Amino acid sequence: MFAGMCSSSLFRVGLAAVAFVPWAAARAIVPDGDWPGFRGGSAMTGARAQTLAPPLRERWAYNVGGAADATAAIVGATVYVAGMRGQVAALDLQTGRPRWTFKSPSAFSASPLVFRGTLYIGDEGGVFYALNAASGRPRWKIQTGDKITSSASAAGRYVLFGSWDNHLYCVDANTGRRKWAFKTGAQVYCSPCVAGSRVAVAGCDGKVRLIDLATGRQKSAVQVGGNLGATPACDGRYVYAGSLGGVYLAVRVRDGRLRWMVREREAGAACIVSAAVSGSELIEGSRSKRVFRLDPATGRPLWTFLTKDEVNSSPTIAGAVVYVGSDEGVLYALSVANGRMLWKFRMGGEVKSSPAIGRGVLVIGSGDGFFYCLEPSR
Repeated sequence: MFAGMCSSSLFRVGLAAVAFVPWAAARAIVPDGDWPGFRGGSAMTGARAQTLAPPLRERWAYNVGGAADATAAIVGATVYVAGMRGQVAALDLQTGRPRWTFKSPSAFSASPLVFRGTLYIGDEGGVFYALNAASGRPRWKIQTGDKITSSASAAGRYVLFGSWDNHLYCVDANTGRRKWAFKTGAQVYCSPCVAGSRVAVAGCDGKVRLIDLATGRQKSAVQVGGNLGATPACDGRYVYAGSLGGVYLAVRVRDGRLRWMVREREAGAACIVSAAVSGSELIEGSRSKRVFRLDPATGRPLWTFLTKDEVNSSPTIAGAVVYVGSDEGVLYALSVANGRMLWKFRMGGEVKSSPAIGRGVLVIGSGDGFFYCLEPSR
């Protein structure tokens, strides 16, 4: 399934469990409770310690209009969702009833970020909004040069996001005033990953870049080749990214040094999703219809799970379980240890939204326009 790009050896992944390789990296996971943005936090790990054990049952479903491709945010007793018909809604966590809605003339494919009482989100018209999270009233907005599909990240008093105008923006969270803008060689499709004093972006120019958070200057770049649309994930020491060419890599945050790079050899291999990472757990997804676990230290495959359609939903680790959607319209629960299927839930359309897990529930969107809130059934 994989070939190491620095060697000629071919790795193949089976469905059986493989012994873990010890690794000393800290578990960069989201604290239990809220899920405030796309991958649960600015490091974009897509992981939390608490296991949400399947089977799950539907608590409620909310139709946001158009495809529900964005990832929900869960903060306190409110779920925040956005859809391709330009609607942002704040929903009651228990009932799914809307507390408020906001309408943009352009679609939202980016996911909302809720940070210090404000919701931040960009639309495909290139407008980046700051809305009062309690009321939905606009606080400020700024216009970029092209569409925004990048979900925002928070860092201190600043918010970061990318645009198809080739720029990564860092703006003041209170005012929207620009601190800096870094110009890349192509569209910034991905969400920025905050890695300590660095910001990692994987761009359509084929580079994984590490940008200084304070100054906006590039510190290092790894040339991968081809397009990178997947959001990088950081465990505190390394950044992990995948490309549309089916290349997966790990880059050290401290100096930008490449740790490993492997290529998926399966037909249709392409990565558009963010990895889920927690300690020795690194879960990836591919348009080759596969979900797989790699050893973060070496890139060696440990297991693979075959779905029935493309995986365009970023996996989310919840303790011993990984949840991930597939374009066949199914949400899967897999064992982190060995990749075996534990449970599945069928929705009404393709699943490009990623699971948001917080406050004891899982929320995920579907191509049928609905966001589903699922809770443990036992």
